[in-house]
Amino acid sequence: MLQVISLLLENKPGALLRVTGLLSARGYNIESLTVARTLDPELSRMTIVVDVDPALRSQVIKQMNKLINVLQAVDLTETPSVCRDMVLVRVRTVQESRTAVLKEAEIFGARVISSAVDGFVLEASGAPEKLEEFIQVMRSYGESDVTRAGTVAMSLETKKLRLQPPVPTRADAKLEQTNGVLNA
Repeated sequence: MLQVISLLLENKPGALLRVTGLLSARGYNIESLTVARTLDPELSRMTIVVDVDPALRSQVIKQMNKLINVLQAVDLTETPSVCRDMVLVRVRTVQESRTAVLKEAEIFGARVISSAVDGFVLEASGAPEKLEEFIQVMRSYGESDVTRAGTVAMSLETKKLRLQPPVPTRADAKLEQTNGVLNA
């Protein structure tokens, strides 16, 4: 079953590799991965959709919370949250079908990104199921190409984030010892 995980982590080299390494080492397939900086340039938000046995979900979250650079890992699978995907669809269609394509795009809340004589590039966002339906409808109008972005998710719960302090590394310990000697 798919698990949606939201991580807040330090924006440092290797952080993404540690998270994906933990999942691949345990044989979990990542269905979707999205990561970007937050308002604080020192932090990033990562959303991962991974195929995990329901009995092991809490274990995955515990393991992620132990990783260096991870400040918080939360399972959003069954909590109140908003999850959205984005898709770009290029539809090549005959002139007679162009109006119908535009009407269908409007029904799905898609917008035209580019228009050419032979078709359109459309952008849509929403629940993954809705986007699958949109893609199938657009395919019925002619040749199409699809590019999908990963899932982004946000919890709707209002509780305050409880961030765990970063796990100190050996380099941090040596730096503290050096600073202690210099300040003495």
